[in-house]
Amino acid sequence: MRSGRRSTWAKSRLRPAATQLAFELEVWLGDLDPASVRIELYADGPGGGAPVRQEMKPGRRQAGTVGSFVYSAVVSAGRSASDYTPRVIPHHAGVSIPLEESRVCWQR
Repeated sequence: MRSGRRSTWAKSRLRPAATQLAFELEVWLGDLDPASVRIELYADGPGGGAPVRQEMKPGRRQAGTVGSFVYSAVVSAGRSASDYTPRVIPHHAGVSIPLEESRVCWQR
């Protein structure tokens, strides 16, 4: 993401089921190309293990808006929904983004 550009969170929805949690998230990207970012759910690894990073898939554009998209992901219900935090990270194929990158936008 270019300096000075921000994405914002509009709404999030959670649909719990017996074995899965389905997340749906409305993200306003403004004039950013959706291909230049990755939207994911992040959860710290249990017991200091590897973190969970579940990519959210783009869905529909929000009607009547510019730059607003709905993303969704399904994760195991073995963890609490509150363990997961949506985030927007810069994306380019073949490039690794460090966790401490300042342009990562975390939902708060």
